[in-house]
Amino acid sequence: MNNIFVLKAPQGANRKKKVLGRGHGAGTGKTSGRGHKGQNSRSGGNVRPGFEGGQMPLYRRVAARGFSNYMFKKTAVPVNLFLLEKNYSDGEIVSMKTLLEKGLIKKSEKSIKILGNGELSKKLDVQIEKVSAGAVEKIEKAGGKVVKNPNQE
Repeated sequence: MNNIFVLKAPQGANRKKKVLGRGHGAGTGKTSGRGHKGQNSRSGGNVRPGFEGGQMPLYRRVAARGFSNYMFKKTAVPVNLFLLEKNYSDGEIVSMKTLLEKGLIKKSEKSIKILGNGELSKKLDVQIEKVSAGAVEKIEKAGGKVVKNPNQE
């Protein structure tokens, strides 16, 4: 039992919570550190984010320019050849369905791309929409084939 190390915060790292509204002797009595009157002295009183006291806020002063198509961006999840080498046996079919079954992609993934990182020694039948040129070369060199527009199951 002597070899057990207990993680503890260093001395002075943790302070006690400040107790408010317990009389002037406690240091934060009466107004509880909120001062007298005004919006922030009231319960629920505060200003919204970006409010600058009635001055035109920065987000409205700065010109909104340009266009962003970011929210419509389509991204493909990368799956490298070394993962196929590790998870598939010779002669198997690589498709969205089998990748999902083997846990290489999530159910929510809409688009994936096979990339050529790693070596492939197994003959695989790849039925994926997007495959990089390097990956196609390595798959065909190993004796497999690539079908870029498979029938979606």
